[in-house]
Amino acid sequence: MTTRPLEDRATRLFILLAAFFCVNAVLAEFIGVKIFALEDTLGLKPFEWNLFGQTGSLNFTAGTLLWPIVFIMTDTVNEYYGRRGVRFISWLAAGLIVYGFAFAFVAIHLAPASWWVGVAKDQGVPDYQAAFAAVFGQGLWTIWGSLIAFIIGQLIDVSVFHRIRRATGERHAWLRATGSTAVSQLIDSFVVLYIAFVIGPQHWPTSLFLAVGSLNYLYKMAAAIALIPLLYLARAAIHRYLGHARAAELREHAAGA
Repeated sequence: MTTRPLEDRATRLFILLAAFFCVNAVLAEFIGVKIFALEDTLGLKPFEWNLFGQTGSLNFTAGTLLWPIVFIMTDTVNEYYGRRGVRFISWLAAGLIVYGFAFAFVAIHLAPASWWVGVAKDQGVPDYQAAFAAVFGQGLWTIWGSLIAFIIGQLIDVSVFHRIRRATGERHAWLRATGSTAVSQLIDSFVVLYIAFVIGPQHWPTSLFLAVGSLNYLYKMAAAIALIPLLYLARAAIHRYLGHARAAELREHAAGA
């Protein structure tokens, strides 16, 4: 008897992983406009870093809260659905990011209702339209830099993941997950800054570009290492859901493909 597509647990799992991957990627792009102070958030004394002649505190975009989850989703899909699975969800997420920003651009240019512009004055927002445009109207250089870096990072991640997998076999899942993230995010962290802030209108000096890129990379790697237990929890949950035989079949196919 033929199993209907949506009755197949492997198909439903892929839909779930793809949906969670895409919503995290799109949301990370939109909330990334906010810069937060890590030390103040944690109630710690400001840490003054000094790199390449530049100094500052630990400030990151809010999007960095979600990117480690995207890394976990990437490695999980890679593990069970292989290169084609990761490439599919990566291009799907990129398309959804463009779709989201396109409609944000349209929404910004809709004529605001006159009463709505001043509706939040009591909350310290005298011009709601200006605030809306500032939050959702991220610069084109930032949008394209982030999008290009995302695609390059994902394609590199899937390639490195399978190179490590061929070398280690089915052992050391943490190594292929962390190793692929280490290489892909090294590229991603600098590509997005280079496009958005070096060749973009701000024209950052090389020292600032290297300092901020290095700091962002170190943060991403620290988060990736901290989330290794989550990777194993996801694997255990998938094996319980699919059954060990079906999970092993998917992993074998993903490795071979």
